[in-house]
Amino acid sequence: RYFAINLDTGEVRSIEALASNTADAVTEGGTDAGLLRILLLAALGGAILNLMPCVFPVLSLKVLGFARSSEADRHAQAWIYALGVVSSFVLVAGVLIALQQAGRAVGWGFQLQSPGFVIALAYLFVVMGLALSGWLHLGAGLMNTGSDLAGRGGLSGSFFTGVLAVVVASPCTAPFMGTALGYAVARPPATALLVFAALGVGMAAPLLALSYSAVLRRFMPRPGPWMQTLQQLLAFPLYATAIWLFWVAGKQAGVDTMAAALAGALLLVMGLWLWQGSNWAKGVAALCVLGAIGLGAWRGETPRTVQPTGDNGFVAWSDSEVRARREAGQAVFVDVTADWCITCIANEQAVLYTAEIRDAFERTGVTYMVADWTSYNADIAALLRRHGRTGIPLYLLYPADPELPAQTLPQVLTKSTVLEALQSVAPGNGLRVASGEREAEKI
Repeated sequence: RYFAINLDTGEVRSIEALASNTADAVTEGGTDAGLLRILLLAALGGAILNLMPCVFPVLSLKVLGFARSSEADRHAQAWIYALGVVSSFVLVAGVLIALQQAGRAVGWGFQLQSPGFVIALAYLFVVMGLALSGWLHLGAGLMNTGSDLAGRGGLSGSFFTGVLAVVVASPCTAPFMGTALGYAVARPPATALLVFAALGVGMAAPLLALSYSAVLRRFMPRPGPWMQTLQQLLAFPLYATAIWLFWVAGKQAGVDTMAAALAGALLLVMGLWLWQGSNWAKGVAALCVLGAIGLGAWRGETPRTVQPTGDNGFVAWSDSEVRARREAGQAVFVDVTADWCITCIANEQAVLYTAEIRDAFERTGVTYMVADWTSYNADIAALLRRHGRTGIPLYLLYPADPELPAQTLPQVLTKSTVLEALQSVAPGNGLRVASGEREAEKI
């Protein structure tokens, strides 16, 4: 097994990690070639976001609308959708840059660290699900946006679909996104905005291609009664997303907050139902909606942070704990994760929490540390920034030798990648690792 060492920073990375994060090796900074490479990676990462479980249901709603749209309407909706996606990415980038310029260390998905935002998003998904199920029929106005998402026409609905797609993409990190975002955060604001715009272009490109390509549209079934059934079926992923968001809010602010938010959702549904009645009923509906907002804003007792211990194989992360473990001769693996990070959860369930990998940690004597970024933590944000990242997941493997820097593993893990990395820092492999580093340095 071979490693490459950056002679300027001293950072050591496996060849596999370098291959999966190709643009991390780009050191041209502001050169046209380096920027173009990053923009291409950003666009590719944005395109892959469409396949993520948090984005695909929303995109399906707009594709469903294409089956019953005229050519001119289809093109207009696709471009307005693209405008919504790109402008939302740029807006998120602008807020992120402004917060960073103000001295706050934040990263991709920072808005999901706010329980209020998470609860508001859950409410939105509940309303959209009810609209798709056919239970809720609202008139013109703000709340009609949910109906537009089902493809019932309207350019404002297309724009809103693009905005919503970006919002729900926050928990997901597609391959190449981490590299592009890490590059953007270390560059001037104009360059950073350009990278985020490229992410938006990549995310909007598949729907634009579908609106113009007759070949691609041949794979779409003909319009018919099945569309109503499919529309109702698509409501269930939205309900599932709402449940997950309520769970995230509970992890952040406690079970009392989650229960209050669920009660607020019940009031919201009741208010929307009453709104379709008489003027008297509309007055009660307005009170229900205000009650839902109040319950969504209420916070119960803050949950006590449970510090993992070595008894269950996990240790709570801190810089001091990492140093202490390494000085004691232990290698350390740091998992920077969050309950709202879909990619993190997928890696944990498919790789890190499996019996085979847990046994490998125990066998090699590597300490597993968890840095939980579900809620804002300035120390974890600083850790991400030190390693050139603006989002998670981030996986770091520190050799037992405190003089050696950490290896950065890919954002999408496989068992073989983790097993090989653990083996490289296992006792008795020190000479081989050092030899590999010297050989890479000569090259």
